[in-house]
Amino acid sequence: MPFQHKDPLPSHRHGESLARRVLTDRHRHARPTRIAPTPPSRVLFVTTEMTDFVKTGGLGAVAAALPRALRSMLDVRVLLPAYPSVLDKARSVVWEGRTQARAGLPACEIGRMQTEDGLTIYVLKQPELFERPGSPYVSPVGADWSDNALRFATLSMAAAQIAAGRAHLPWQPELLHLNDWPTAMAAAYARWDGCRIPTVLTLHNLAYQGYFPLALRSLLDIPPHAAEAEAHGQLCFLRAGMAHADHLTTVSPSYAREITEGAHGMGLHQLLRKKAALGQLAGILNGIDDSWDPAVDPALPAPFTAHRSEARAETAQRVRVELGLRDSRGPLFAMVARLVHQKGIDMVCEAAPQIVAAGGQLALIGCGDPGMEREVARLARRFPGQVAAHVGFREALARRMFAGSDFLLMPSRFEPCGLSQMYAQAYGSLPIAYATGGLLDTVEDGVTGLLFREPSVAGLRRALQRAFRIHEEPRLLAAMRRAAMLQRHDWSRSAHAYAALYASLLPRRSAAA
Repeated sequence: MPFQHKDPLPSHRHGESLARRVLTDRHRHARPTRIAPTPPSRVLFVTTEMTDFVKTGGLGAVAAALPRALRSMLDVRVLLPAYPSVLDKARSVVWEGRTQARAGLPACEIGRMQTEDGLTIYVLKQPELFERPGSPYVSPVGADWSDNALRFATLSMAAAQIAAGRAHLPWQPELLHLNDWPTAMAAAYARWDGCRIPTVLTLHNLAYQGYFPLALRSLLDIPPHAAEAEAHGQLCFLRAGMAHADHLTTVSPSYAREITEGAHGMGLHQLLRKKAALGQLAGILNGIDDSWDPAVDPALPAPFTAHRSEARAETAQRVRVELGLRDSRGPLFAMVARLVHQKGIDMVCEAAPQIVAAGGQLALIGCGDPGMEREVARLARRFPGQVAAHVGFREALARRMFAGSDFLLMPSRFEPCGLSQMYAQAYGSLPIAYATGGLLDTVEDGVTGLLFREPSVAGLRRALQRAFRIHEEPRLLAAMRRAAMLQRHDWSRSAHAYAALYASLLPRRSAAA
């Protein structure tokens, strides 16, 4: 008889059960470990405009929407100059910081205030530079301010000093998010001072780069050896910022690809190609804020939705009356844009007679180049009752034009992102656009709008012929309109992409989390 243990060894399954009981007992009697929550990363969003206070273009809308979309994930605060419009709309300002004078850059006070919904805003007060009439960039007569180099170098230096903890604020960012050439120099100033804070620079429109005379180098405290701050025999704010930023973003994936080529790179394509090869260039599509909803927009005479859009006809009639257009059964084309060459205003003016001859109407709103303002005014006089032009800008009217028109004209020669096509889609107006940049990323040809591939009047005319054929088929028009309105253009996806980018530039933060 083989030898047997009096107490047999436990089976493998029994051993696992025993181990679980032991571990359970340990955890039952162990003191719970308290893990302190990781505070959110601190990001300073530096801008020259913000729709809450002052807006000249898409940057103002982005600066108002993106920090708000990010603040559920991050401690995001905004820095912008204390323009009169900012101070006038501020409920209260606590002046709690001050920057140091450097070379010809003056010292500034820094105030903290909050928007009604709780977003923290830092305002940079330097009355001689920022408290003046006009827009952030030009005088009331439309000319660039002669001291723009000093004004925006001062803003950039202030951002760099805040980042380095030298502005006497109780809050210090861990990352700077800069926007276009007026704030780009903050990345360069930070590096020249030895501050290693990560920087993200968003290129909203590469056509504007901030060129100034080399003679201003010492006044602006730009080191003599900093060749990266020069281009074409001048100082170039954008190039200096791009060279030193840790990561560049653009406002659409297609534009990020386009600007690495000479045609759209505006002389900076080689640097952009190098950044792209290093994985330091990304395109993150802009969004639009929640106010762009025809079901709740107070600017419209009657609300409507993608599934119940009958009230659009009431808005179309309101637009016709408001702009002096005749009653018509033909399609209503709208253009809501800055009146500049980039936007293809000249192409629209040349194609307008075709629109009128085919039974359509055209409504334009915008301001910009004085010559183009005169051209659209002449066009309206040439076709009274069929073409209307409002030189200037009224947001409520623009919203009604999106909501009442059948088609929106966007023949931009280049378009980093574009917001108008997204506004139009949300309100059921089908964009007619040249296939470039963000227009290519947001308009599905024949489904949510029409694209043409040749940036010319001929290309636009062929797209207009398609539009008239679609308008003659009510079921097709209604289906395309519904598809456009059901598109999602909110900021949530883009905000998460920016948050992920910030996290990648804060490796210690990522490891701790």
